[in-house]
Amino acid sequence: MNTHLNTITQELDINTESCRYQFDLDLSHCHITVLSNTAKLMFELESYFCSYPQHKATADIVIYLIESDKPAPSYPWADWAREAGKSGRKDSYVDMHQGRLLHKVRTGMVFFQSNFSRLAIGPCLKNINQVVNFINNQYMNYLQQQDHVICHAAAVSICGKGTAVAAFSGGGKSTLMLKLMDHPHAKFISNDRLFLTNDRDNIIARGVPKLPRINPGTILHNPRLLSILETEEQEKLKRLPQAELWDLEQKYDVMIDEVYGENKIDLEATLDTVLLLNWDRKSSAKPELKKVNPEENQELIGAIMKSPGPFYQNTQGEFLSGPEIPALENYLAVLNKVTVYEVSGGVDFDYLAKTYLELTQNETV
Repeated sequence: MNTHLNTITQELDINTESCRYQFDLDLSHCHITVLSNTAKLMFELESYFCSYPQHKATADIVIYLIESDKPAPSYPWADWAREAGKSGRKDSYVDMHQGRLLHKVRTGMVFFQSNFSRLAIGPCLKNINQVVNFINNQYMNYLQQQDHVICHAAAVSICGKGTAVAAFSGGGKSTLMLKLMDHPHAKFISNDRLFLTNDRDNIIARGVPKLPRINPGTILHNPRLLSILETEEQEKLKRLPQAELWDLEQKYDVMIDEVYGENKIDLEATLDTVLLLNWDRKSSAKPELKKVNPEENQELIGAIMKSPGPFYQNTQGEFLSGPEIPALENYLAVLNKVTVYEVSGGVDFDYLAKTYLELTQNETV
């Protein structure tokens, strides 16, 4: 055990020596080893990440997950400010020992984040999604420390070329991404977080191993996804007004292998196109695709900009104090090297997916 980890575990009165169960996640250029005190948690994680490589190798990142019923320690917690449009307490934090301790107010989970030690403590089995997010946050930190810019976007690769989809809040980026997955040569890259970096003349897009989490409206309007819901639940949701269904926050995981078949995931791709959804739910017009210059349409770039969040720590060990967003120049540096479309008009996912796929096919002929 390293000295830093020993200091933290003593402070929190926990024992990592009981973490004898291991899970490995091999993300090509970054290897993550997860250790836990419960075999069931490892089984759940292996099942969740079953579509991603799980080979053992020398770890770049080690994470300890400790199933515990201890309450959060009594520290002078500060509330993490929510992003615009969101309310209610969600995260609180205190900085200590070259790291940050985060408390998930609603679930009681506690996480310690630093460049030296990473711990999750609490009812892990009841909060698998938060555990998955914590694991992914380590990879997200790794990428950002390697000069990747964080984007609020979904992405697929089609015939090896990456397409990113971004939208203002509730704009349907996941719904469109899953429509594009119907293409026979499409592969899933990412659902909600995408990381872009310059590689000579190309922009590389890297996703995180996080399955799409979608709302019922996305499921009901995509025949491939209907099996996620029981028939009775489908009928109940179909009776809701369209506006209410659109805004319903009730998440379901999409198991990519089960829905689309095996070998339908890419960890990364060369980015070719970005679709910025700026359409209007109230409009009856058909969606329109217009090629835009990011420099001249900077108001649209807000759709893809994203704060790294409370877990982000740079190479100097510094954390953010709130939901700060990377500089606009960082986004323009990558978006200026790819094709960017603004999507306006009314909302029609089937029409837009068909139009875009026909457009890209014509451009490659």
